[in-house]
Amino acid sequence: MCFKNGKTGLIPAVILALTLVMASACSGSTQTITEAGSTTVQPLAEKFAGAFQAQHPDVEITIQGGGSSVGVKSAADGTVDIGAASRELKESEPNLVKHLLAKDGIAIVCHPSNTIQELSIEQVQEIFAGKISNWSQVGGDDKELHIVAREAGSGTRAAFEEMVMGEEAEITNNAILQPSNGAVRTTVAGDEYSIGFLSFGYIDSSVNPLSIDGIEGTVENALNGTYPVVRPLYFLTTEQPEGIVKEFIDFCLSTDGQKLVEEEGYIPVH
Repeated sequence: MCFKNGKTGLIPAVILALTLVMASACSGSTQTITEAGSTTVQPLAEKFAGAFQAQHPDVEITIQGGGSSVGVKSAADGTVDIGAASRELKESEPNLVKHLLAKDGIAIVCHPSNTIQELSIEQVQEIFAGKISNWSQVGGDDKELHIVAREAGSGTRAAFEEMVMGEEAEITNNAILQPSNGAVRTTVAGDEYSIGFLSFGYIDSSVNPLSIDGIEGTVENALNGTYPVVRPLYFLTTEQPEGIVKEFIDFCLSTDGQKLVEEEGYIPVH
């Protein structure tokens, strides 16, 4: 704590010197930034934080998940300095300042052993609506489809519903719901007859991303506009940021920050 002398009169020289030293130490104290929200943004935010802290060792950055709805609410009520969302804000939500960090494709994935390599957007919609329930209906084995989806409040789910399901269809109640992209990937990787959707940034050899309408789910195809399921990744603040929060967001949008975006498998915007 900073020392404060509450007495009047002369202060001994030793005490005065101690006061000045402690005040100096307090003025150079650690600065903090807190961020929470989208689990899609979370690993990217952690990379941003690590790189920024390497340049600013006096800054502590806390990164948490929770989903896009948590990010919106936490930013709006001041629980955190920065919220994160992997979808557009809804009309019913607070009017926050959006900082576009990157774009991200949503891949439709199945188990690597599955013989299916391509689906149409209509087939994907019917599968997740529960209208197609067997792989044989789309040219695969005569096996029941196991649908894996994100929980309500997920930005990945909201973007998938908007871009794939539309207003005419809803994700079936029979879907296995998971709280994060990582959990979706783990579930699909462990079930030979499952199908799910997750962020491009989470694709690895444990799952097989399917082509949609003949277009492979790659960053290149997301950039050139041919891949149909692409959404924004935002940091959110209540007002235009200042101080260390502004410095951090500026870093994320800088050349160095956008290199991290590309390295993590997302789509740079600058």
